[in-house]
Amino acid sequence: MSTIKVLHVIARMNVGGTARYVVELVEKIDDSALATGFVQGLEREDVGIVKVIRIPHLGRKISPINDFKAWQELRKVIKKSNPKIVHTHTFKAGLVGRLVGGNHKRVHTFHGHLFNDNSFNSLEKIIITFAEKFLAKRTDFLVSVGNKVGQELRDAGIGKKQAWISIPPGVETLPTSDQITARKTLGLPESGLLVGWMGRMAPVKNPELLLQVASQMPDLQFVMAVGGELLEGIKNIAPANVIVIGWADAGKFWSAVDVAISTSNNEGMPIALIEAQLAGVPVVATDVGSSNEVIEHGISGYVTDKNVEALVAALNRLTSHRPILTTFGDQARARAETQFGIDKMVQAHLALYAQTEI
Repeated sequence: MSTIKVLHVIARMNVGGTARYVVELVEKIDDSALATGFVQGLEREDVGIVKVIRIPHLGRKISPINDFKAWQELRKVIKKSNPKIVHTHTFKAGLVGRLVGGNHKRVHTFHGHLFNDNSFNSLEKIIITFAEKFLAKRTDFLVSVGNKVGQELRDAGIGKKQAWISIPPGVETLPTSDQITARKTLGLPESGLLVGWMGRMAPVKNPELLLQVASQMPDLQFVMAVGGELLEGIKNIAPANVIVIGWADAGKFWSAVDVAISTSNNEGMPIALIEAQLAGVPVVATDVGSSNEVIEHGISGYVTDKNVEALVAALNRLTSHRPILTTFGDQARARAETQFGIDKMVQAHLALYAQTEI
């Protein structure tokens, strides 16, 4: 095994913003490697992963037996590769990875938190919070992908006495095409305004809220992309003005739509919304996690309460006049290019790693 300075550990590399964040770090920083498990259920793995060390029993689902086996497997990898820094991402990898002993330094990144994730019950959230408080004491640096996410974690008593830093994600501008070509490729209507929702169809993303919004706006066309455990159910109950297409190329998707919408109950720093803005697409999103750090309210889009009325009002403001969409789209692209450059993210991590080694 070649020399590894930083070993990144994540439970699985399912298609999404967190996977892209990790891939960029592994690719752009020398002597980095990635240890990960496998995607589960209907998830799809990010095809861009590189330098992968497989941890066969590591996965998102809580399983004491498999988690212990994953800990054993990861311990062997760490012992053999002898990294200076083990950088874990998200809860499961942070749990398994930070319990491995050794002289290496420990960095953990919160890409969000689970406080508003309804896929975990109240008891599970209490246990997770207790575990995070304990694990924070074994961590040299804690990273949040947004200032608000980090503050909410500290307010919950997690890592209050530890060193924290917020590092926004760096996002590549996706290859785009003209709107008509993109719509033809995806099988979408070639004319009319189109509102796009892209994300993992899971309870935490609240796709049902999008359907409620669409029901209140029958003259506006919506399209939903990407899969997940709720995909088939969403297809079955979607109103006539909602097209559900499953997995789609993000560059083509954002080229095809006029407005992006997010209905999430919980987010970290939503990279899909940054990608949308880089494509010149304004965004309407629920005010969760660090969404209000991605979207400049009233300038590049709107951040709203988590209810149908607020989302409908924001969409009406954006779609009532074409020049408004153009102005907001231009502002969205300019802001995203300034705030979410990959070089900026990489340099912030290099500075962190240098400080961690002191």
